[in-house]
Amino acid sequence: MLVTLKGDGTASFGHIAVGLAAGRAFTGVAERKRLLLSMAGFSVLSLLPDADVIAFVLRIPYADPFGHRGATHSIAFALLCGLSAFALRRDSRLAVFTGFVVATHPLLDMLTDGGLGCALFFPFSNARLFWPVQPIPVAPIGAGMLSARGLFVVVTELVLFSPLVIWAFRRPRPEKPPN
Repeated sequence: MLVTLKGDGTASFGHIAVGLAAGRAFTGVAERKRLLLSMAGFSVLSLLPDADVIAFVLRIPYADPFGHRGATHSIAFALLCGLSAFALRRDSRLAVFTGFVVATHPLLDMLTDGGLGCALFFPFSNARLFWPVQPIPVAPIGAGMLSARGLFVVVTELVLFSPLVIWAFRRPRPEKPPN
């Protein structure tokens, strides 16, 4: 069964903004190179659940548990990512940040106004969920982003998520010497 959707992009700028802010929070005030690497790494992790778009190429139906916004958009996947980070680095703080950042992805997607929702509780449930309110317009797919709707989505996300980006890139205040 084919499903025609008006679009099912995601809150891409929002995901990246979360990654930038997480990178800043994780690294704190550090040398610029380390901070930028941390921000880039967490931004990639924030987009990781959307690797499931490969399902479209593999002709896995959208509503399938392994279709778009299925298993990789679950709390279980976020926990698995956090555990993987711990196994690789033996750093519990990194593991918590990793799991948190990956978990924010479906939570943001559930705020969009299109698609089928997210399988947040996979593997216990394949139900696709949205939040009761969906203030983020769903992004058009592909070249559709070069449309009036695409511009509307970009502007909406800039307004909603710019505070995170501004916080992430703020210059630290110099410490005052003790009196």
